[in-house]
Amino acid sequence: MKHRIVILGAGYAGAFAAGNLARRLAPADTEVTVVNAAPHFVERMRLHQLAIGQDVKFRNLADVFAGTGVRLRLARVTGVDPERKTVAVTGEDGDGELAYDTLLYALGSSVADHGVPGVAEYAFDVTGRSSALRLRERLAYLGEGAAVLVVGEGLTGIETATEFAESRPDLSVALAARGELGAWLSPKARRHLRRAFDRLGVSVHEHTGIEAVEPTRAIAADGRSIPADVTVWSAGFAVHPIAAASGLEVAETGQILVDRTMRSLSHPDVYAAGDCAYAIGENGRPLPMSCASAGFTNMQATAAIIARLTGSEVPTVGLKYYGNHISLGRRDAIFQMVDGDVLSKSWYLGGRPAAWFKTGVLKGAGFGIAHPTFGMPKRKRRLATEPDRAGVRAAA
Repeated sequence: MKHRIVILGAGYAGAFAAGNLARRLAPADTEVTVVNAAPHFVERMRLHQLAIGQDVKFRNLADVFAGTGVRLRLARVTGVDPERKTVAVTGEDGDGELAYDTLLYALGSSVADHGVPGVAEYAFDVTGRSSALRLRERLAYLGEGAAVLVVGEGLTGIETATEFAESRPDLSVALAARGELGAWLSPKARRHLRRAFDRLGVSVHEHTGIEAVEPTRAIAADGRSIPADVTVWSAGFAVHPIAAASGLEVAETGQILVDRTMRSLSHPDVYAAGDCAYAIGENGRPLPMSCASAGFTNMQATAAIIARLTGSEVPTVGLKYYGNHISLGRRDAIFQMVDGDVLSKSWYLGGRPAAWFKTGVLKGAGFGIAHPTFGMPKRKRRLATEPDRAGVRAAA
């Protein structure tokens, strides 16, 4: 029988991992299946562009995996049974069950409402294609002077506020920050960020926590009422409770606890990558939920899976950040270099060069997804003949 590898999720982590495994493992020995609820690969880093009305095209996963040997199952994951090594799914074909020998859990994350009243009912977000399209439809009906409030001073919040202000200068765009805007940036980069906000006309409510969202306003912790015909919630991410409910060992965040190779601490046949993995970086701290972390963790997970299946030594992939990319509309950006402790260095790149650099990163990621077997070796690696050497049927 072929070794069955099932990948849950086809985001940045899952889609790259599927291509990697198909590129490097012999199809005579392995069967790679990707389970994803939607038929498209969604570039989350461009969803704020989609929401404001820009033409953003998403690749069809069936086309992405055509000719690679990767099987695509369009279905929503409803449960995982790591003891029986099965995944429960539901889709157009009804309910079903997939068996696996190795599972890569890469279901990603969604918006975290932190229990704030009104967020679920009245707020919008840009963490998924459907939610971005819902926001796009709402924004299209807003007239001149309508108020848009973005909640959250992280990368998503900053990029969303500046993109909206640049594309729709007729709107009154504001951002609510719990602390100081760009506090983690170097002084020069922080000044660049503030100049961009001033140029685009984005007002900032610093040291302002939002404690409730209503249809036409948000209520701050100090009791102030902030006008908002549309509230965009970008105050963090949360993972789906499926992992915790399955019996996999998870952190308080619900992320799967993994070792240095992205292997589950409780179930050695399960790996995790992307936002759902509680992975410790080289600085001894948990990796943040981000596209960069998806890249690090999926490379480490796939390298470990391949090595253990083929009886090779497991390599170590670097888990270190070098900088943060922040788009400020289409013609401006910031690339902030960071040190080993993820603290900002004095040097940063700003303006059009940084925007071009960010565009290059996005295009590179898109090319990698669209060409999953690019650079395919002439000879793919065969599986080890002894399961224990492969390290998949026996606990490490």
